[in-house]
Amino acid sequence: MWIAITLSALAMTAIVAGRYLASSGIFAAITNRVRPGYHAGLGSQIRREIGWSLVSAAIYGIPAGVVAWGWQERGWTQIYTDPGAYPLWYLPLAPLLYLLAHDAWFYWTHRLMHRPNLFRTMHAVHHASRPPTAWAAMSFHPWEAITGAVVIPVLVFVIPIHVAMLGVVLIVMTVMGVTNHMGWEIFPRRLVHSKLGGWLITASHHQRHHEEYQCNYGLYFRHWDRFCGTDKGLSPNI
Repeated sequence: MWIAITLSALAMTAIVAGRYLASSGIFAAITNRVRPGYHAGLGSQIRREIGWSLVSAAIYGIPAGVVAWGWQERGWTQIYTDPGAYPLWYLPLAPLLYLLAHDAWFYWTHRLMHRPNLFRTMHAVHHASRPPTAWAAMSFHPWEAITGAVVIPVLVFVIPIHVAMLGVVLIVMTVMGVTNHMGWEIFPRRLVHSKLGGWLITASHHQRHHEEYQCNYGLYFRHWDRFCGTDKGLSPNI
């Protein structure tokens, strides 16, 4: 059993690391094309971001591997493969529930990590990226990585989700994590400044957090920032 769990954890670590390197690499290449010179002089920072991110990949991969083993070998989770197991309308609802739950967890843990002692211990590594780049998406101190690594593994035991919809959640997590740190806005201006865009977090919103620190703590949505008075809008520098 322990050998199977270990192999599953190693496989998931490799998958998480590969997903990070591929997604961040693609968007970094796009940045070099769209914003030539943005990465100039950031070589040592980017190497540091990649190093911390690969450590984070292992921290994310271990619980993910345990969950994958538990799902496949023991059926412990709420992940299902039969589309008819739940009503069809529930298929798209489950990812939204996951993203809302993840967003709430992230907002409050992120805000907590901006308290001086926890910031120095846990969060300073991430904010050492000045300016943030696509490679900074998973550049976390191990303690911070642990707070992010537990969310989806816990949710799959609580909220039923089709395996394909879980893939959608992971894609959204990856794309938003990378694009929010590129330092420029990849999404159309008409979306970012629309009524819908006013509730979504993109690079324009998250960049302001990296500029001012004490605002814009959310991950996917802006409702917690708005409700708690920490939303300062979009960065004027993007």
